[in-house]
Amino acid sequence: MKEQQHPVYLRRSKGRFYSCSVCHSQLTTHDDVISRAFQGRYGPAFLVARVINIQVGKHEDRTLMTGLHTVADIFCAICHARLGWQYLRAVEKDQKYKEGRFIVEKTKVVHDTV
Repeated sequence: MKEQQHPVYLRRSKGRFYSCSVCHSQLTTHDDVISRAFQGRYGPAFLVARVINIQVGKHEDRTLMTGLHTVADIFCAICHARLGWQYLRAVEKDQKYKEGRFIVEKTKVVHDTV
């Protein structure tokens, strides 16, 4: 993994955003959350359109609850905490909407306001 980076900051989205629960670097806005009804590796998760301050791990094929997907784990670029994964490719047609999106584990983030 790369060395620690200086965090990027989000433009405020009505003052609501999610940060890494370990180092509190900003990750995504409340407005970027597509769904709150997903399941991650460790429990409930968000499906998110955009995430910043992350590093993307190696690509791998995983059989998930909704079928076979090519995914890559995502890590906080500042403290290297595992946050979830990015969907790179979905095999099933009805799952294609996930491609390029991110799963962020709810236990790995905190809800912050400005």
